[in-house]
Amino acid sequence: MTNITIQNGLKKLFKDWSGLDAESIELLPGSGSARRYYRLRSGTTTALGAYNHDAAENDAFFSFTDHFQSVGLPVPKIYSIDYDLFIYLLEDLGDETLFSFLTTIKQQSGSPTEISSVYRRVIEFLPKFQITGHQGLDYDRCYPRAAFDRQSMIWDLNYFKYYFLKLAKIPFDEQALENDFEVFSGYLSEVPSDFFMYRDFQSRNIMLCDEKLYFIDYQGGRKGALQYDIASLLWDAKADLSIASREELFKYYLLQLAKYIKVDVVPFTQYYFAFVYIRIMQALGAYGYRGFYERKEHFLQSIPFAVNNLKWLLNNAPLQTSTPELIRCLELITEKEHLKASNHDPEKLNLHIHSFSYKNGLPQDLSGNGGGFVFDCRALPNPGRYDAYKTLTGKDQPVVSFLENEAEVITFFENTRKLVEQSVKNYTSRKFSSLMVSYGCTGGQHRSVYCAEMLKKRLEGRYDISIKLNHREI
Repeated sequence: MTNITIQNGLKKLFKDWSGLDAESIELLPGSGSARRYYRLRSGTTTALGAYNHDAAENDAFFSFTDHFQSVGLPVPKIYSIDYDLFIYLLEDLGDETLFSFLTTIKQQSGSPTEISSVYRRVIEFLPKFQITGHQGLDYDRCYPRAAFDRQSMIWDLNYFKYYFLKLAKIPFDEQALENDFEVFSGYLSEVPSDFFMYRDFQSRNIMLCDEKLYFIDYQGGRKGALQYDIASLLWDAKADLSIASREELFKYYLLQLAKYIKVDVVPFTQYYFAFVYIRIMQALGAYGYRGFYERKEHFLQSIPFAVNNLKWLLNNAPLQTSTPELIRCLELITEKEHLKASNHDPEKLNLHIHSFSYKNGLPQDLSGNGGGFVFDCRALPNPGRYDAYKTLTGKDQPVVSFLENEAEVITFFENTRKLVEQSVKNYTSRKFSSLMVSYGCTGGQHRSVYCAEMLKKRLEGRYDISIKLNHREI
């Protein structure tokens, strides 16, 4: 379907609905889905146009919207549908999401009270979706599956395995990990699940319009456990709530939930943290797929926040299952320097220096800025060809001495240093936040490590910058 065909179809829907010709139609920034959204405007009259070629997903959205509106839940109105073109027109709720609201508040004052207040309003609606919204919902319209059952959990865990663990270069024993997935999904399947599970109940799917809350992107909803959605909301990576806020808001959710059903707090909380784990793994799979695989860099920016959450969980809320390989993989994630949340200083230029092996691909840029330098060290003399150096790295003195006795190594390094310093000076003066420099060689053990180490030593203390060094292969 061409963009012109879509836009012409949406203009017709707009005309039929409003009686006005659309004066403008604007393609909105993309999200994590294949759906395309447009804003149509004529004077003060606006609407959102949507295109999604997946008819089953559209059907779930239309059915759920009608049902939620019938029970008084604040979801966008659907104005018009063209089933043949896979397009529809819906209420324009503006551009302010809960996430953008939080970002503004943190930049201005960071008031925990103001943040808590809006989250409490959101939480008051969650049991209404889960319990009131559940009653009478046509689950035959669910997409892609009617329940978040054991099969769905295995899908999410494999998504995490293939699109995050593999692409982030986290080693694992596949059979042992599959065994742990079976144990973990079996444990989660013990939880009562006859409720509506929103599936993606997070800050970007909650709109603030005229001081009212509205909820969007629920077409992936299905039957499931209550704990999943509150885990999604409170552990949303880039929303980056404090631990104290999460604890306070979880207690508030339990109070709201108790208005609808009886809650046994201790086992409910234990399973809640287990669902936090699977939600984080699902999110990491999505970040890996969109970021590492599709090269959409803004998804990579969420990874350090998710890793930070994972580290807290491992230390404070360990899984109540025997899943040693899964735990080992999660611990490895928190140990990888290039995935950690501490790698960014918002007040300075962050210089990220990497060494790597070309066999394993280029290092990933988690800043979302792109650019930087990649220097190929494979033309330099290679210590790895000699038995005396094979078990050493470019950090060890015998290797350092070997390389420093080669004039072409010194010339190569000095040329790279001058290029980097030129950018450091310029970026610092312009208040840029990130610069990435990568040295690659055959094995990522000797030449690239030496050059990365030398660059850090030569620049450290000369400029007011934050330097992070990562030797990916060692």
